[in-house]
Amino acid sequence: MLNLVTVVGRNTHILPHMLKHYEDKVDKIHVAVYQQHKDDGILKEVESLGIEPYDVYTDDKYNWNTVTHIYNAIKHTKPNEWWIVSDDDELQVYPRDIKDIINECENKGYDFVTGGFLDRIGTNGTFPKVSRETDIHKAFPYAGFFRYPMSGACPNKVTLMRGYQEVTPGQHYAKFNDGTNSWGTKHPKRMPVEECFTQVHHFKWDSSVLERLLEVAETKKDYSFHKEYNKMYRAIARTDWKIDIENKDYLVEKLNNFSYIDYKDYPHWDKLRSLIINI
Repeated sequence: MLNLVTVVGRNTHILPHMLKHYEDKVDKIHVAVYQQHKDDGILKEVESLGIEPYDVYTDDKYNWNTVTHIYNAIKHTKPNEWWIVSDDDELQVYPRDIKDIINECENKGYDFVTGGFLDRIGTNGTFPKVSRETDIHKAFPYAGFFRYPMSGACPNKVTLMRGYQEVTPGQHYAKFNDGTNSWGTKHPKRMPVEECFTQVHHFKWDSSVLERLLEVAETKKDYSFHKEYNKMYRAIARTDWKIDIENKDYLVEKLNNFSYIDYKDYPHWDKLRSLIINI
């Protein structure tokens, strides 16, 4: 069985689009709600979408260590099954059928598959407003790689794994019992990136992103990676509060398909893969 687990907190309006992306790809979906207190409205917003949460957790705002703990804990409920771990603004795209990838992993003894961020942005580098009715493929027609150049924030993601395979904070690397992780270009339990490197289309960059970046930056807490968020916020401020899609370092391209995501659509993916796995 293939499971999906996601954790939803402050930003709920991408969630319906994210779940729609995965609904025909997985067998079961687990939505965990991460609230700061019982009256912050997040649980009500999720329930108003017709979603019954798998579980509800309460902790300080923007504690990414808590989010990763939630992912690992829920995956351990079915340790031998396969799981997609995806934040609520991430749409993962694989080069072929996911069930085929899982079969290959089982035949060759791989426990996890990795990928990297592909940042999605609106026309002229603007941040689109998203509602339940928004066609996000049309609203975010551009894809690129600007989050890392702006802030140094890690672009690696562990996307598909066995339930017993834990991940590090941010879900950037696989975590092992000896205290090591999967950083680097190769690992014996990782499906080789030449065979599969997941595109993680990141729809973080909507009309609420500047407010959220500033909120995280102002926490001044190490668990929120506040310094990275402060760098992002200041970088966007320097370019008139939008992303400079003409910056050649960002590798921004307009995609051709506006009704779904085609793995082969973005022309610089092989170049990005080589860059990301060395970060």
